[in-house]
Amino acid sequence: MKILITGVAGFIGSHLALRLLKQNDNIIIGVDNLNHYYDVNLKKARLKLFQENSNFSFIQFDISNRQNMKDLFSKYQFDIVVNLAAQAGVRYSLKNPQAYIDANIVGFCNILEGSRHSKIKHLVFASSSSVYGANTHYPFSEHDNVDHPIALYAATKKANELMAHSYASLYKLPCTGLRFFTVYGPWGRPDMALFKFTKNIIENNPIDIYNNGDMVRDFTYIDDNIEGIMRVINHPAQPNDKWSGENPDPATSYAPYRIYTIGNNNPVKLMDFIEAIEKTTGKKAIKNFLPIQAGDVSKTYADVSALENKFGFKPKTSIQEGINKFIEWYLSYYAQ
Repeated sequence: MKILITGVAGFIGSHLALRLLKQNDNIIIGVDNLNHYYDVNLKKARLKLFQENSNFSFIQFDISNRQNMKDLFSKYQFDIVVNLAAQAGVRYSLKNPQAYIDANIVGFCNILEGSRHSKIKHLVFASSSSVYGANTHYPFSEHDNVDHPIALYAATKKANELMAHSYASLYKLPCTGLRFFTVYGPWGRPDMALFKFTKNIIENNPIDIYNNGDMVRDFTYIDDNIEGIMRVINHPAQPNDKWSGENPDPATSYAPYRIYTIGNNNPVKLMDFIEAIEKTTGKKAIKNFLPIQAGDVSKTYADVSALENKFGFKPKTSIQEGINKFIEWYLSYYAQ
């Protein structure tokens, strides 16, 4: 199969490319703009893991560029598109909202247009646990209402889901959205908690702990996240014959459209998370307790029953195991 992965130099995108390239029948075209939101050298190092593979081609540009996207879809006849390119981060959206509109709205529109004109078999796109916003009905399910985002990043991800549904309805384009829950692991993003905490603890610098530590997250180890994506890719979304407009299910549709949550289904207290890092590094954190930041939610908790029922898969990596693997990678990478 010929597969487009956008955001291929990113954390999740690079892991997915590595996994797909292990299947020799896949041709992967990877797109990334290599922006400076975080260390570009880390992105380039990820690319080096598979850039020499003859079944992989890398193209550097921004998906918000309409002409480049038109040319890309014209040149390659993709079977599947996996859109992982996005401006990430809740807190950064307070500083640079336009970046989220450009990448997450304009860019995603270009993905939809290219996909429908090329008649691809399946569009898989990244959504986020952030869409649950002010919802406090736990665990978070795809079938819940998510109309109250509390950050622009979350609003753009909700918008992606709505945009995809419209294309699924209008053009019968099979679309599957995946709501990721705090993905972590080797080659992770420097703006994420595990990376920042590990770096500062090792370097004897204070770590900022928001909401005075009263936070809970459903952390998802990267290999589990990728396995979830792999299970979904080859199963294009199908219409739900039982869907009713009188009692509409947000996760399914009369159109070929589906939403799944991918999380560990095991929320972890932030202070326990920090303790696990301390255990692995053998060092105590210097803790700087702060109020909750605008746009943050205090708790996430994924209901993965739909993923498990459909694909027979449920993420299972323990937080200590995942943290151990991340820190092993971190020490190796920065020892170079």
